Amino acid sequence: MKKFLDENFLLKTKTAQQLYHEFAKQMPVIDYHCHLPPAQIAADLQFENLTQAWLYGDHYKWRAMRANGVDESYCTGDKPDYEKFVKWAETVPYTLRNPLYHWTHLELQRYFDVYEVLNADSAKRIYDECTAKLQTPEYSVRNLLRKMNVKMVCTTDDPVDNLEYHQQLRNEGFEIPILPAFRPDSAMNADNTVAFNKYLGRLESAANTSIGTFQDYLDALKSRHDFFASNGCNVSDHGLEEVYAEDYSDIEIEAIFNTVRSGKDLTDLEKRKFKSAMLVQFAQWDWERGWVQQYHLGALRNNNSRMLRELGPDTGWDSIGDFPQARSLSKFLSRLDGNDKLTKTIIYNLNPADNELMATMIGNFNDGSVAGKVQWGSAWWFLDQKDGMIKQMNTLSNMGLLSRFVGMLTDSRSFLSFPRHEYFRRLLCNLFGEEIEEGELPDDIEWVGKVIQDICFNNAKNYFGWKLKEKETHAPSL
Repeated sequence: MKKFLDENFLLKTKTAQQLYHEFAKQMPVIDYHCHLPPAQIAADLQFENLTQAWLYGDHYKWRAMRANGVDESYCTGDKPDYEKFVKWAETVPYTLRNPLYHWTHLELQRYFDVYEVLNADSAKRIYDECTAKLQTPEYSVRNLLRKMNVKMVCTTDDPVDNLEYHQQLRNEGFEIPILPAFRPDSAMNADNTVAFNKYLGRLESAANTSIGTFQDYLDALKSRHDFFASNGCNVSDHGLEEVYAEDYSDIEIEAIFNTVRSGKDLTDLEKRKFKSAMLVQFAQWDWERGWVQQYHLGALRNNNSRMLRELGPDTGWDSIGDFPQARSLSKFLSRLDGNDKLTKTIIYNLNPADNELMATMIGNFNDGSVAGKVQWGSAWWFLDQKDGMIKQMNTLSNMGLLSRFVGMLTDSRSFLSFPRHEYFRRLLCNLFGEEIEEGELPDDIEWVGKVIQDICFNNAKNYFGWKLKEKETHAPSL
């Protein structure tokens, strides 16, 4: 019987172990999509205790605790931090076979050198030891990034954000670039007239202009797009139920904008047309700048209306949706490609039923101009686990080029989430290792090792065009 979470965790063959330990393990990390708060990095925050670092804002853990019968006051409520941690520790033994069980113990090991299993009996020992470490300078948030060999981070930022913390970090010369990503979801969502007009007020302030016409609106958004570019941004992101690709005319969109700007509600078709037009506009700006655009598709958000009223969004009441994706996604990408305005694109699906759909869709628009120009992104959110990652990599292998894949990201708000890159790398090495030992792949360790290093780090570095020191892009000579 193997020891739990030992050095060969998830590596079932000798070849997999060799691929991981000699090639993947030492590769740096690029986290090209996450939700880390740049203000905390700029402040080089010291967490007061393990609860603050681990449980604040973590809706994965909150969902598990709720499912285990833990009262909301221990999740998002005002119970003392230590009591919240105890409730999490009591929940952990019940998360067996949930990815949280692996993530929890990987994080304890990698950050804190704690190899004890977390449960009610060990809770106080682990809490005290980790809290004591977090209160030392070596565990500031910047040092947590350094500890995980992170070389680049992209946060997720609204167009109205002033990017002051990104600017502060750049001016200070922080060696890990913390770059913004342009996330204009609020700028295209006219479903709620009051909320949309309120957002336009914020946009007016950020762009230092007044917005009376649709052209004023585009000019204000374009100025923010330019502002993000001037602050090192070359990535956009959209979190959508589905891609919108309705037919529309410029006159229609101007009329729709005037309707919502006057405070009147839109019809469902008008909402879809407006979103369709804005998606095309954002994509064209991204193409002009040579940015990478990302589309996260398929989340059904805020399902529990009562808890949305009480706690607000992003508190753990979301699920997988069953939205139609293929036809509109094809139409949207084809419209851009037909006008020669399709920039590098990454598409993520949340519904696993869409795996083969996405893997084949990207092949329709890879035109040979750039290796892996259109990517199917890593297993995301509810699929960000062992089974989901393996299925994504196997499907991409079957229908595309896994070797050109830009690899893993955390998509997390937690500074303790970076072992997810290790988790992915171990699964990746195991897939190759098993097939080499079964004779399905040649025993060419050097070439397979290079492919693995590319997927872990080099492909993303080259795809996004980020300039890092050469010594950071390759593992030591073997």
